[in-house]
Amino acid sequence: MSVHIRIERHGGPEVMQLAELSVPAPGPGEIRLRHEAIGLNFIDTYHRSGLYKIPLPSGLGSEAAGVVTAVGPGVKEFRVGERVAYAGGAPGSYCEERVIPAALAVKLPPGISSETAAALLLKGMTAYYLLHLTYPVRADTTLLVHAAAGGVGSVLVPWARHLGARVIGTAGGAEKCALARHYGCHDVIDYRAQDFVAETRRLTDGAGVDVVYDSVGRDTFLGSLDCLKRRGTMVSFGNASGKVPAFEPILLTEKGSLFFTRPKLGDYTATRPELEAAAQAVFDAVARGVIRVDLRHRYPLRDAARAHADLEARRTQGLCVLRP
Repeated sequence: MSVHIRIERHGGPEVMQLAELSVPAPGPGEIRLRHEAIGLNFIDTYHRSGLYKIPLPSGLGSEAAGVVTAVGPGVKEFRVGERVAYAGGAPGSYCEERVIPAALAVKLPPGISSETAAALLLKGMTAYYLLHLTYPVRADTTLLVHAAAGGVGSVLVPWARHLGARVIGTAGGAEKCALARHYGCHDVIDYRAQDFVAETRRLTDGAGVDVVYDSVGRDTFLGSLDCLKRRGTMVSFGNASGKVPAFEPILLTEKGSLFFTRPKLGDYTATRPELEAAAQAVFDAVARGVIRVDLRHRYPLRDAARAHADLEARRTQGLCVLRP
């Protein structure tokens, strides 16, 4: 039997329930994993709340790392006892053991612990595609990243700085602003005390930034557009404050012929070569010291509801994991 976190209806953290379930043998193309660490991501709260609809009843979580305990027919790339991680697929990683498609998993290099992989893989691959594929950042790029002290920010900021970009970050309060500077922001705007649009314009001598990376959503969207240069790029990749309001495309014209995109990780890791390239880029960045794993919060799996409450109240900093 394996402990799982399940939901039967959408709602707040209180809808999360503990259940003990048997784990089947893996079928064709599948592997069974014993989790050693489980990733905690803001998208998990969207699945739980119903902002992103999932069939119910359901598990939660899309990222974990552990040890292969069984392989199904036709699986040749993994063996029992190997350490692997995954980020994606159907929600259900909030558990001790589960079966997943082998196509989702990647092998862990010797220098990457299960805890590091579970905390980092999804956020790291997100930072990778945002900086290298959605908008290729170069040494002459100036960018604005919201939630610079958060999970994705802790990876995206130092990686962008390594690429030579000028990084402006926003964060809420003195403690998180200090953390954003620690991660590598050249300038940090306290959105609680400052107008981030006016500050961004001041810091760029009125020019604006080349690209905005916005995971906050409703509260920052329109202001983010006003931070961009003419023909700048708005990358909206999250909804921490709620969905972005509907807008007419002419708004992008009026604000300087702007580009707008709403990407998701799955469309950048849809093929096996894309997944392996993204994961390898993350592992290489860790090995070279480009990004450091700033794991600040560990919760027992049974306390997943408290972890969600902390995430939504913005009480967390850096990376977080659940421990089975």
